Amino acid sequence: MTDISTTATKMPNLEERFSHQIDELNQGKLYDPFAFLGPHKITNDEYELRVFIPGAQQVFYQDKNHQRRYQRVGTSDLFVLSLSKKQYHANYQLTIAYPFSTIDEQDPYKFASTLDPKAIYLFNEGTLEQAQRHLGAHWTITDNVEGVRFTVWAPNAKSVSLIGNFNHWNPTRHPMRKHLGAGIWEIFIADIADSDTDNNYKFSIITENGERLEKADPFASSMQLPPQTASCIPTKATSGVWQKSPAKAWAQRAERNAINAPISIYEVHAGSWKRDKNNQFLSYKALSEQLVPYVKELGFTHIQLMPICEFPFDGSWGYQPVGLFAPTSRFGSLADFQFFVDACHAANIGLLIDWVPGHFPADAHGLAQFDGSHLFEHADKRQGFHPDWQTHIFNYDRAEVQSFLISNALAWFDNFAIDGLRVDAVASMLYLDYSRKEGEWIPNQYGGRENLGAIELLKQVNQRCYKNHPGIMMVAEESTAWPGVTAFTDQGGLGFGYKWNMGWMNDSLEYMSCDPLYRQHHHHEMTFSLAYAFSENFILPLSHDEVVHGKGSLLNKMPGDDWQKFANLRAYYGFMWAHPGKKLLFMGCEFGQRAEWNHNQSLDWHLLEQPEHQGVQALIKALNNSYCHQHALFELDTDHQGFDWIDASNAEQSVFSFLRYNKAKDEHVVVVSNMTPACHLNYRIGVPSLGEYEVIVNTDDTQFGGSGFANQASYTAEYVEWQGFTQSIYIALPPLSTVYLAPKTNSKK
Repeated sequence: MTDISTTATKMPNLEERFSHQIDELNQGKLYDPFAFLGPHKITNDEYELRVFIPGAQQVFYQDKNHQRRYQRVGTSDLFVLSLSKKQYHANYQLTIAYPFSTIDEQDPYKFASTLDPKAIYLFNEGTLEQAQRHLGAHWTITDNVEGVRFTVWAPNAKSVSLIGNFNHWNPTRHPMRKHLGAGIWEIFIADIADSDTDNNYKFSIITENGERLEKADPFASSMQLPPQTASCIPTKATSGVWQKSPAKAWAQRAERNAINAPISIYEVHAGSWKRDKNNQFLSYKALSEQLVPYVKELGFTHIQLMPICEFPFDGSWGYQPVGLFAPTSRFGSLADFQFFVDACHAANIGLLIDWVPGHFPADAHGLAQFDGSHLFEHADKRQGFHPDWQTHIFNYDRAEVQSFLISNALAWFDNFAIDGLRVDAVASMLYLDYSRKEGEWIPNQYGGRENLGAIELLKQVNQRCYKNHPGIMMVAEESTAWPGVTAFTDQGGLGFGYKWNMGWMNDSLEYMSCDPLYRQHHHHEMTFSLAYAFSENFILPLSHDEVVHGKGSLLNKMPGDDWQKFANLRAYYGFMWAHPGKKLLFMGCEFGQRAEWNHNQSLDWHLLEQPEHQGVQALIKALNNSYCHQHALFELDTDHQGFDWIDASNAEQSVFSFLRYNKAKDEHVVVVSNMTPACHLNYRIGVPSLGEYEVIVNTDDTQFGGSGFANQASYTAEYVEWQGFTQSIYIALPPLSTVYLAPKTNSKK
């Protein structure tokens, strides 16, 4: 092929003509690079092509038949070529000669924008549901050329450049195009390898005051392993293309998450459930092989992962995320996480993840002051900064932030087909004065303390998630008496499916921490929850929050000697699993972990060499089994018709007795809890029917580490009126125990 660059038109005074642009390019500050770089029609018969390539010695225009050399402008890195209309071909490539190599690549400044105007309009309006499909890094084909389109929202930036391994992190190499009015910057790069390693990038942003910021992509689907902070270009296989789950999987999801289904959740911190022999994290694949079978064996129906959106600081446990669209790379790749989700579903285990839309950290590469302005957060610290956590609060009133968070919630369902989101710290979102003194917060437009923007956002998230993905779970960690958290939005509610029952948790743990001698004075702490148990769709949570920050483990909250601690804990679990509401238990609590949780190390699995810990674990398995098979224990978890007190007033003996019913009212379970060490050989209980009642759970059974005081397998009801029933039974009530009994006709062990 002949070099015919000598036929190009001579271009005098280029240094003088382009001095301003060269200066701006050298500083990475050229505001509108597409107006200057690339091919430009100068006259009807002439094109001028300009490239800026730092480090290049020579640059050649290459079409199908010809090669033409660009002219360097002085000593700068700007190269210019003038061609006639006949000489110019739009499908040209560049051949770039560097000191030690020569490469061919596409000119990124010859490609037109491929952004969808409608999507960008919806993004700016706050109603775009899949913003991650339009912003971020995505493989695409433009003008029959394959490459990656990079897009970022930074409306107040003076200029934005793409930096990464592919351009040696040089902010002058790839300045981006700004879409005026939308505040979005874009560039298409064709010459990027499809690799799952060393394909990292950031955005180099020049702020209004001239400061340069290097920011990770808010919409990145994966990020580098901390402490590294770059975003990762997805491979073609993971660039927003996920195989649809079979119809059976969708049906299973709807069944296991239904309001009338047994839901028993095992809460997991993936980094400390187990470690390998070198005290390193287990991978997503190792968790698939070890965690999923363990959860299945113990009879839990769901796993809830503490936050796995990418986060920089291990000590935040994931509650200070930076990459909200990216599963953390601590445990493997994007595909590895999908493998874990699939393993859960193959075992018919539902998967929930913690979602944190309430705040984000101030890390320099993150969302804070993203383009030099308060873009994602409020500018006023009284609205935009959280005093407890020293983090930024999202500006829920800003339309683009609404699109960002709505899209983020949906993305976990769209991309991975998870079962649900547990929304963290909802109360901190709902109240403008949350954890603030007088004068430290700004009232809403009506003078109230309610955060109207956050309320509307939560409603929109719940509406759209349930509409687009029927059969999922949206769960609120909400610690106040806000009304209608689980009511439908068209009825004035927030639209969640479930709410954590923090009142039950606080009251019951307060009661259980009392010496049994004094529990009679705190009887109401175990009964009060039934006054509101059906006002929301509740989950009973014994979460990580109860075993950290000096609170000790659940076992060590229990009073008495070691035997009594275990007996109290078993009785408490029995009471909890029979109490109306779905169940949640933090990892380690299922075998009576003695130390409070430490995120830097594995659980104390060696404790399972001891019979008392084996007993607690065996009890959890038995409770899950009874809960999942006795319809009376779960079908009406959220309906008052599924519960009746037998005796709520026996404070003197600290005994609680109640009934659970199934929906058809043709099955029931009798539950009796004795919360003192006193034994009752003949304790009479009123029951709804005659016949034989079989013991289906006894937390004092020797197989669970109990005393075995009462080993009778069944009791027969007789015509003796008691506690409002025409028949009753005498039972042997063990010390510090909970006993379940069911008519033999419907008992299902």
